[in-house]
Amino acid sequence: MSDQPDTAVVEMLVELACRAPSVHNSQPWRWTYSARGLDLYTDSLRVLGVIDPTERQMVLSCGAALDHLDKAAAAFRWTTEIDLLPTPGAPDHLAHVRFVHDAHPRSHEFDLLAAINRRHSDRRAFGPVPGNRILTRYLGRAQYGTEMTVLSAESKQTLAKASTLSAGVRKYDATYQAEIRWWAGHSFRSGGIPPEALTNRAEASRVQVGREFPEPHRVARTVTTEPVEDESTVVLLGTASDERMDWLQCGRAMSAFLLAATADGLATCPLTHMTEQSGSRRLVESLAPRNGLAQVLIRVGTPMIGSPPPRTPRHAVASVLTAPARTPNRRRS
Repeated sequence: MSDQPDTAVVEMLVELACRAPSVHNSQPWRWTYSARGLDLYTDSLRVLGVIDPTERQMVLSCGAALDHLDKAAAAFRWTTEIDLLPTPGAPDHLAHVRFVHDAHPRSHEFDLLAAINRRHSDRRAFGPVPGNRILTRYLGRAQYGTEMTVLSAESKQTLAKASTLSAGVRKYDATYQAEIRWWAGHSFRSGGIPPEALTNRAEASRVQVGREFPEPHRVARTVTTEPVEDESTVVLLGTASDERMDWLQCGRAMSAFLLAATADGLATCPLTHMTEQSGSRRLVESLAPRNGLAQVLIRVGTPMIGSPPPRTPRHAVASVLTAPARTPNRRRS
C-alpha cells in the first residue's frame, strides 16, 4: 500500500470525515480501507425508518462525510479520486476513494480543516449575515449538480408555513414521535442529539423554520445581550431529479457550504424536516427560481453571543472503519 496513506493517516481522515452532520446525528456510514483504497457504505442499522423511509437523508449525510474527507485529505497533501456509486446493484456502496499524494494545500484548505472541528448545528436564533459576506461565494450557484438559492427575507413566511405543515402532519404520528424521541434529547455515549444541543420551547419559538423536537429535561444555557429574534438567511439546495446520485451529490454540496460558512465565522444549521412531506416540500420548491426538487435548507447567520452548544458525540473510528493493522510507511502526510 506504498502509494496510499498508511492506516494511521486514514484513521485520522475518517475521524475528521465523521464530524460531518447527519440526520439526527445517526452517523449512518461505514468505511473499509484496503490496498485498493477507501470505500464508503451506508449503514442500514442506522436508518431512520419513519423519518427517512427512502434513505434520502441517510445518503445526504454520507455525501457530507465524503466531502469532509476530501477537504481533510487536501490539507494533508492528499488528492482524492472519487468514484460514486461504483458497484451496480449495490446501492449501499456509495463511493470508492483513491488517494494521490500530490496536493499543495494553501491557507484556505487549512481554514476548512479547522472548520471541520468547529462546525456544529446551532439551533438557536442567529443575527443577520453581515453585509460583507457573499453567500454565493461559498458554493457558487451550482456545484456537484446541486442548485443553490439564497432565499429572500420574505420567503420566511412561506418557510414558516411549510414548517408548521410538516409539524402538523407529524403531530399525531405515534411512530414518528417515538423515533424522534429515541434520537433526540437522550444522553448516548455516541450518536443521537444530546439534550444540551437542543433548545427549550421559548428559544425554539424564535426560530419559526426549525424542526419541533421534544423538549429536553436540560438544555444549554444561553447568555446574550443581543436581540433574540432569528434574523438568519436561509439557503435552499435542490437537484434536477430525486435519485440516489442526486442525494449523494447534494450532501457533498451541503458540506462544502457549511464548512465555507464556518470558516468565515458564521453559524449554520441544516434543515430537512420541510422536505420530508410532499405538501411542505412543494411549498419550499415554490421559492426556487427554476424547477427542481428541494433537498435541504441551511439556516445561516451571525452566531449568538455566549457559549455555543456542545459538540454532539461521535462513534469511535474503530466502530465505523475496517482497515488493516497499522504498518510503517515511508511516505508520511
